[in-house]
Amino acid sequence: MWPPGASPTEAHDYRAAFRAATLPMAVVDHEGLIVTANEALGALTGVGAAALTAQSASDLVDLAADARAWHAYREVLHGRRSRFRCTRRLKHPDGRALWAEITVVPMPGGPEPEGGGAPGQVLLSVADVSDRRELQKRLHHLQMHDPVTRLPNRALFFERLSTVLRTPPHQDDDVPERGRIGLCYLDLDGFKAVNDTLGHRIGDRLLAAVAARLTDCAEQEGAYPAGAPLVARLGGDEFAILVEESTGTEQLTDLARTVLGALQQPFDLAGQRLSVSASIGVVERPVAGTTATGLMQAADTTLYWAKADGKARWTLFDPERNAHRMTRQALSSNLRPAVERGEFTIEYQPLVGMADGMVRGVEALVRWNHPQFGLLSPNRFVAIAEEDGSIVQLGRWVLRSACRQARRWQLDHPAKPPLFISVNVAVRQVWDSDLVTDVAEILAETGLDPALLQLELTESAVMGSAGRPLRALQALSDMGVRIAIDDFGTGYSNLAYLSRLPVSVLKLDGAFVRGFRYEDGTHPSPADETIVEAMVQLAHRLGLTVTAECVETAGQAERLRRIGCDTGQGWLYSRAVAPERIAELIGTRTLEA
Repeated sequence: MWPPGASPTEAHDYRAAFRAATLPMAVVDHEGLIVTANEALGALTGVGAAALTAQSASDLVDLAADARAWHAYREVLHGRRSRFRCTRRLKHPDGRALWAEITVVPMPGGPEPEGGGAPGQVLLSVADVSDRRELQKRLHHLQMHDPVTRLPNRALFFERLSTVLRTPPHQDDDVPERGRIGLCYLDLDGFKAVNDTLGHRIGDRLLAAVAARLTDCAEQEGAYPAGAPLVARLGGDEFAILVEESTGTEQLTDLARTVLGALQQPFDLAGQRLSVSASIGVVERPVAGTTATGLMQAADTTLYWAKADGKARWTLFDPERNAHRMTRQALSSNLRPAVERGEFTIEYQPLVGMADGMVRGVEALVRWNHPQFGLLSPNRFVAIAEEDGSIVQLGRWVLRSACRQARRWQLDHPAKPPLFISVNVAVRQVWDSDLVTDVAEILAETGLDPALLQLELTESAVMGSAGRPLRALQALSDMGVRIAIDDFGTGYSNLAYLSRLPVSVLKLDGAFVRGFRYEDGTHPSPADETIVEAMVQLAHRLGLTVTAECVETAGQAERLRRIGCDTGQGWLYSRAVAPERIAELIGTRTLEA
């Protein structure tokens, strides 16, 4: 059984080394029976080396525990594989468990390839790797746990989450299939201020104390029949509580309430008494069809809602609210390219003289012909465009297109009084672009008289105007462009700016005009009439003209005419229409005055 060709002395030396080796070893024949074993293996098994002869090696070290290991072992015995190695958990004679690395290799002159003669013998060795295994376990624990809070970290959380989502839901004849998962995703409100003012040492102590309270909340006796939820620190002041086999949203919201209550109790940390709060996003859904990415995106969105709604609260994921957010996000990401692709169009709503019913001008109202969501009105995307800054590019396009259209009407109808064009301007266009230069270039390019251009700004946009905005508005006015205040009367109601700003027109908000009702059986509001009459008189004394918005009935129009309102705009006269329809109205009365 020793290397072929070895002299008696060399063979004796091999046997001596084999018997004296501290590594437990055995020589095994092609049937898997032990031919001889050394004393180290006898000590490991507790039965003595001699007693191991003719025993099954696989039974001794549990090689038949799984089919793959057993097959590989047999392959080595029969010469079809050069080496086999596996790890097994064995029991030492003194009662302790140990991890052993089993290695099986052919001996010199051992198993021949299949068909090459009688197979030989293999050498089986058993190495105690318990210390190495324990070290690996400790390193893995350190790798998977947060050093500050001792909680599972982000890596372990996602490993556990992925396992839950991959595992088929448990089924039991007596218990209905659950197959649901829940998540509370939270962060501390104002934690950065703690770090900045008290230092990271106190901040770390606070995180550890928060972790302890979260763990207590998750380990409430009887609250979770399937086992306590996993509490993890995902980084910074963000924590997650994962509930496997959730019983529904009520269970999750109860947990969120418990957590909020626990965290609202003051913390005593090294002489510092701190009070904190948390915002929590709560998501609960079926395991089927749920991905880790999708679940975390929903949790992150819901946490954002909790903070946006005022902090120190929990918020449950709302599919409808999320759909609105996704739509908003989709619109935001496509705004700039949409201008370049020519997806925007402009409709025009007539501005009618109250005294004679003649169309005096039009307001340009932009529409987005979205390829997915259809025709969108300005209230669906203008606020988004203002937030991301794309309003500057869009506003410049609207201004140029509207001025070009107004000039075309003028050229096509030279015998009729020209229409003025009113274009809405966002406050970011005043701040973030050279609006004066843009207007001057567009007027020169289109040939439109500045007196036929009216720029509308909201009352809140012009309030407090100073510096650059005020200079821009003054320069536009000096150029001959009219400045109109849109939705007048609903903003700050500070009339002082009317004397400071170069305003030409006030557009009364429709909320006042709606009080002028007669035809639908409701009584007109005397207060609205008094307010409107006072604003019209004030505007006229300041040399301003007044436009009433949202005029829908003849009764409203008649009352506004008597009060002295200059122009009106609303469905009584026309909705916003295509440029071709406006061309038909030039020089005509929309209603008999």
